[in-house]
Amino acid sequence: MLVSRLWHTVRWLRAGQLAAQVRHRVGARLERLETRAQRPVPSFPGLRWTTQGAWLAPGAQRNTGVALAAGDFVFLNRKEALGMPPRTWEPHELPRLWVYNLHYFEWLWALPFDTGAGAVRDWIERHGLARGATGWEPYPISLRLENWCAYFFGRHREETLADAGLRDVLWGSIHRQAERLVARPEHHLLGNHLLENAGALAFAGACFEGESAERWRLGGLALLERELPEQVLPDGGHFERSPLYQARVAWVLRALRWTGDAAVGEAVEAPLERMLAALAHLTHPDGEIALLNDAAFGVVTLPGALGAPEPPPGPFALHDTGYFGARGVAGHYVVCDAAPIGPDYVPGHAHGDLLSFELSFAGQRVFVDAGVHDYEVGEARRTCRSTAAHNTVELEGKDQCEFWGAFRVARRGRPRDVHFAQEGEGFRLEAWHDGYERLAGAPRHRRRFRWHPHGVLMIRDWVTADRSVTARTRLHLHPDCTIEDLNGSTARVGYPGGSCVVCFAGDGRLSLEPSRYFPEFGVARDSEALCFTARGARLETGFCIANGARVVRYDLETGADVDGSRCAF
Repeated sequence: MLVSRLWHTVRWLRAGQLAAQVRHRVGARLERLETRAQRPVPSFPGLRWTTQGAWLAPGAQRNTGVALAAGDFVFLNRKEALGMPPRTWEPHELPRLWVYNLHYFEWLWALPFDTGAGAVRDWIERHGLARGATGWEPYPISLRLENWCAYFFGRHREETLADAGLRDVLWGSIHRQAERLVARPEHHLLGNHLLENAGALAFAGACFEGESAERWRLGGLALLERELPEQVLPDGGHFERSPLYQARVAWVLRALRWTGDAAVGEAVEAPLERMLAALAHLTHPDGEIALLNDAAFGVVTLPGALGAPEPPPGPFALHDTGYFGARGVAGHYVVCDAAPIGPDYVPGHAHGDLLSFELSFAGQRVFVDAGVHDYEVGEARRTCRSTAAHNTVELEGKDQCEFWGAFRVARRGRPRDVHFAQEGEGFRLEAWHDGYERLAGAPRHRRRFRWHPHGVLMIRDWVTADRSVTARTRLHLHPDCTIEDLNGSTARVGYPGGSCVVCFAGDGRLSLEPSRYFPEFGVARDSEALCFTARGARLETGFCIANGARVVRYDLETGADVDGSRCAF
């Protein structure tokens, strides 16, 4: 079992990625950090960039200047009293991602110049390059370089240049960090990590004059020109299929454009515009991202602040990404997932959500995706990635993909024969996936979506197998929603400001289950899920969701009758 799981995980990695894994591990042991830390730094070369407009601070700022001055830091919805500056830059008792956030220095933007400068001086003095130092890993370096350069040599340019001592200390540390990043880009991980490395090098290189900065700029630009065509799909989606990373990468490209560097701006302009257009479609009427795959609120800058355009009403199709849906003038919104779980060689942010969906009525989220609790190995991580946590069909109590560890995936399902058709202001979407063919009986799940713009979603499911299997179709409610009535195969769901009716069809049993919603890192909210259970080798089931307190009758052959209005498949 273990050998099979390892094989089905490793077999998808690229040869260069495997080689980089070896270099990364061996290099970490052989690297002479003391020698690198003592290398001379050239004199401050002066500033090169001509920044464009106001700087957009990264992410959703949860730290305030008052709280930080008192030494209270908040990351992942967890507050810790570390002092200002922190008593330690390596609080080993805290989760690794929390400590990473400390070293990103995004919180710097909440501080006045003098306090920010003091905190950075302290980091430089007490958190030098050493084996196991969190702040000297490539990913924290990447985010910190952007924040330090923009904060000190952008927003506080005049104050920084007026203090030659601070200026030189900053430049010396930035130089060492950029050189470290040049030596250890994350080729072993690839994906958004490598793109962050590339963006940071180009960003820091565009900031300064001199030979070193020009080398960073050209190296980062070369990586960007290699990675962007693959990572930003033709329809503007990010290839890891997470709206969270979609927004983060868009922020990085926007920051690079802000530098005013002509070559860098030219490299990022077209992919940035595509990403913002796609991100607009992956945004609910409440202004927040859809929680598809690893995604959470309170991390990245909101799409509207990034410059995502106002999406028009009507259907949308991101064919390359695999996300489809529609937006209505009444605040209705649906997004359907017929996407691959991500690139085969970097599937770490994938969930078991093939042929799932999210649905808002009148601007309120009603049927939701699981979200993501954390990136630590644990029960919450396993739950939020599981097929049972998504609005799709689970077979035999198993996941569509073999998830293990925090980020690993062995055998994985793929969407097949995806067909989308716009029908006026509505749409039809159909696909099947092979994620369960590894099970006894080689079962398959096929699903057909039909959206009617006046607020009716019909879904029809087929499960075929060589033996009888148990299928559970779940619909997860937002915690603010309630089950007002459950009668046979019909449920009435109340949400803030309205209600909708869910009517199931087929040979099965409808029940109510406890569920959990993970809208932010470190947040778990209790909720409920409708569960329709059926068993057989040839199953045909489905359901209709209609907004409003309507009379709904649903028939698998003819579709739904909503208050006498026929909604056919």
